[in-house]
Amino acid sequence: MAKMWAGRTDGITDPIADEFNSSIRIDQRMYKEDITGSLAHAKMLKKQSIIPSGAADHIIGALAGILEDIQKGDLVIDPEAEDIHMFVEQVLTERIGDEGKMLHTARSRNDQVANDTRMYLRSASEDMQKKVGAIVEVLCETAEANKDVIMPGYTHMQRAQPVVFGQHMLAYAMMFLRDIERLQDLTKRMNRSVIGACALAGTTYDIDREYEAELLGFDQIAMNSMDAVSDRDFCLELLSALSILMMHVSRMAEELILWSSWEFRFIELSDAYTTGSSIMPQKKNPDMAELLRGKTGRVYGDLMSLLTVMKGIPLAYNKDMQEDKEPVFDALDTAGMCLDVLAPMLASMKVNAPEMYKAAQKGFINATDLADYLVKKGMPFRAAYKICGQITAACIASGEVLETLPLEAYRTYSELFEEDLYQAIDLKTAVNSRISAGGTGIKSVEAQIVWVKQQLEELL
Repeated sequence: MAKMWAGRTDGITDPIADEFNSSIRIDQRMYKEDITGSLAHAKMLKKQSIIPSGAADHIIGALAGILEDIQKGDLVIDPEAEDIHMFVEQVLTERIGDEGKMLHTARSRNDQVANDTRMYLRSASEDMQKKVGAIVEVLCETAEANKDVIMPGYTHMQRAQPVVFGQHMLAYAMMFLRDIERLQDLTKRMNRSVIGACALAGTTYDIDREYEAELLGFDQIAMNSMDAVSDRDFCLELLSALSILMMHVSRMAEELILWSSWEFRFIELSDAYTTGSSIMPQKKNPDMAELLRGKTGRVYGDLMSLLTVMKGIPLAYNKDMQEDKEPVFDALDTAGMCLDVLAPMLASMKVNAPEMYKAAQKGFINATDLADYLVKKGMPFRAAYKICGQITAACIASGEVLETLPLEAYRTYSELFEEDLYQAIDLKTAVNSRISAGGTGIKSVEAQIVWVKQQLEELL
């Protein structure tokens, strides 16, 4: 079948080439944006008297009918169509005749496709922000419920200092807040209308780009027509933000996997988000968390795919850029599904506070507090550090922990040790003595929860 762009050629292509060239399978999800964009374009053409008022009204009415029919399921998108833009225009022409052919006046598929994509991704970014916000809400709830649950904090995957589980959850809340900020920031740059740039050089018609942009909810217009049709930075920025978001998801998933193992037993994931082994009946596998971790690589691949597509393209539009939507849509779908799973998985997990506390005791993570005790008694820090290291080594050799080592043993290292040292090295004291803003003390954690909630409310 001859194409609507037939003219310079006869418009008849090899069926294999048709399939290779077609993007309808990917871009049909943008039917609403495409029709909305065309409605605005028809209104602009009418306002500027570029096409007859009656023809514009017929086009507007028919487009509204096409949108309603697709949404109701009365009109099925033709999988044989070249893309969603040509499908809509073809149906429009079938319904109202030659007047439908006027719609494409003063625009090209180059600016049409780019505008549709911007509108679609603008909405998708807003949806993603809400999903991330739901994660932050769960993390705040978990932090509030566990603001006094002591656990070992780690550096180099070695037990380092005591922290509360609530603060650990809030560390991820901070990451996800930044993800929301990144999505909002890139959406500002995305929200520029390119319609009117046409193929690359603009148009001879007296169009009103600002009016059309306003109808479509854009903040401003792209100021260079060549850049407008060849720019896919907004796709790359979104993919970059999603990659960083998924990195945060993966880091959290990794800890959930570790914490739910028998070696840690810090948490237990709900049966709803785990599976059993096909051969080992005792196992409870954190498959959903593992998939969260694994799917991160898929989103990274989407970013690298489009970066590679764009790296060698001369100005302005090239067909290579048709490859922009598949990786972006895939990343959106993947990240969105991951967030949909992560939120309830976090909300339903059980925290094993006694096991966390036991791990904190065995890790000698209050050794720094022991050194601080000596420093406050007047000993230089480096000297205190050395003595506390020696005491820790002796405890490991004898099977003791700092809390159970007798005072007489302490005093063999320094006469500065008194009975009050046990209060100083108590894990609760060690946690609550961290009074600096952002620290792990309970009051600080409570302040962080309030701050996170305020930030989330301001962002969303």
